Amino acid sequence: MKLTILSTSDTHGYVYPTNYVKKGSHQGFGLARAATVIAREQAAAKAEGPVITIENGDFLEGSPLAYYVARVRPERDPQPLMSIYNQIDYDCGILGNHEFNYGQAYLQGAIRDAKRTILCANILDQNGDPEYGQPYKIIEKDGLKIGVLGLTTQAVYKWEKATNISGLQFESAFIAAKKYVPIIKKQADIVVVCYHGGFERDLSTGQPNDIHVGENEAYHILEAIPGIDALVTGHQHRQLATNVFDIPTTQPGFRGQAVGKIILDLRRDDAGHVSVINHDSELVFTKDAPLDPKVIAAADDLNTEVGHWLDQPLGHIQGDMTFDDPFAARMRETPYIEFIQKVQMATMGADISATALFNDEARGFENPITMRNIMTNYVYPNGLSLLNITGADLKAAMEVSARYFSVKDHQIVVNPAFIHPKRRQYNYDMYEGVNYRLNIAKPVGQRVENLTYHGRPVEPDQPLRIVLNQYRAVGGGHYSMFDASKIVAEGQGAMSEIIADYLQEHPIIDATTNDNFSVVNDPQA
Repeated sequence: MKLTILSTSDTHGYVYPTNYVKKGSHQGFGLARAATVIAREQAAAKAEGPVITIENGDFLEGSPLAYYVARVRPERDPQPLMSIYNQIDYDCGILGNHEFNYGQAYLQGAIRDAKRTILCANILDQNGDPEYGQPYKIIEKDGLKIGVLGLTTQAVYKWEKATNISGLQFESAFIAAKKYVPIIKKQADIVVVCYHGGFERDLSTGQPNDIHVGENEAYHILEAIPGIDALVTGHQHRQLATNVFDIPTTQPGFRGQAVGKIILDLRRDDAGHVSVINHDSELVFTKDAPLDPKVIAAADDLNTEVGHWLDQPLGHIQGDMTFDDPFAARMRETPYIEFIQKVQMATMGADISATALFNDEARGFENPITMRNIMTNYVYPNGLSLLNITGADLKAAMEVSARYFSVKDHQIVVNPAFIHPKRRQYNYDMYEGVNYRLNIAKPVGQRVENLTYHGRPVEPDQPLRIVLNQYRAVGGGHYSMFDASKIVAEGQGAMSEIIADYLQEHPIIDATTNDNFSVVNDPQA
């Protein structure tokens, strides 16, 4: 017989095929499209053998719709979102790192409302026992016992604010897999590992390509742990369907761009032992699939609410706060970035601020400013933190940011490490309250030039206060000079709420910039 393993991952609450930047725009992704593909693939595969379907994590957070359910609706109950996901016939669900963004009570509610079985072997309570769901499940279909292990990237603790992960321990996915795969192997014919994490090495050369040790462990898991028959991955938003150490694996992008599909051809011998005699993996892309009517029916009223909320005017702009080229916007300050910095500094009482342009879909604020503008430019639900740092900390952080750029053919380009294996535009920060330039012609670690604060050079031991989003404040993005010990105050609410509140008090905004930084390629400096 054949065993078919279908999976989605990193859908991030994108039910409809839209990125919400333009009202009514339809694009080639979304859970509603993926649901159609899943139903079609399930029906086709059942004639040849059993099918299991996995939701591989990062489903609770990411889209304006998901944010609206968690933060805007008075109930703040995940049930409306979970009822949409429940229209898909998933067998198991894995937790992603973004499941913790709205706190553990919200996550517990989502698990309570989920129709699928939640598996998580390596997020532990204070006693060292799995806290969420169960570590693995033995699914029996057509006389075949399929063991499914659930794992989550251990790096959650590096990014999430402390109150959202209080009482939890994040064990290495490799350590958990090494423990549980032999246990599952004794009970099941086939072992499937489902990991909300990705690959830390180049799959063709085996060379390390991950910045943060331990965030992704899939290569090590397949290399060193025998007995795994198939691996479902995610987290990196890559599109992968391949074999690693002759084990089939998939990673289906994000926002429902594709459905991962692994087929195992199986043979049972006279002693009853099942072996894999052939395997295949592919991605089934969703861009041409019609919208699943059950998913749309479950989401329709909620989507209407979200649309009204997104289009409410919140403030007006004098001037222009848009831009066309995100790369250029990272090299010279735009009025949009300066506005975000002003909001952060005003909210937390700091006079130094750092923020990123989080992805290349951002185009700044249109006039009038609506929640749609805010949610599609500031895409993460992070709040703000105020930190006491030194001048040395500030310069070190700016040197980390400067790694975003490199030089090719005498032109400044994006460092490939910020594009592959995962796009990481969110790890390049721009700074306000200081003047500086980044000279990309200089060696890494020596690129920050002319750094001044209130007109004077910044001294290494100089005490400073900086406002950061909470992801960066605890060192997220490889900013080791920041950590929780330096936090002196935490803001209330997500940044989208903070911007909306600021606009309530300042309904007319001037689009200005003080051009306090530049990025240059100047070998003669």
